[in-house]
Amino acid sequence: MSSIIQIEQDFALCAAKFPSLICRPIAAQFMDDSLIALFEFEQNNDRISIVTEKHYRLVAPESISKSEVESYQHRSM
Repeated sequence: MSSIIQIEQDFALCAAKFPSLICRPIAAQFMDDSLIALFEFEQNNDRISIVTEKHYRLVAPESISKSEVESYQHRSM
């Protein structure tokens, strides 16, 4: 996973450049050859914690059906 220092810097940059917006830093980590984990962070009282962790498997394009692609297009995060 990305260094916590990078996430702290992301929060600081967002606060400085976009003070009226909510900062939602993310990090990615390769779990194995075809699995990626994505993390979303939040900061409360100078403490950084993981809000969301999702895992995604990379697959060959031909292994996904047309209906699966269409359903992905209509999904919300």
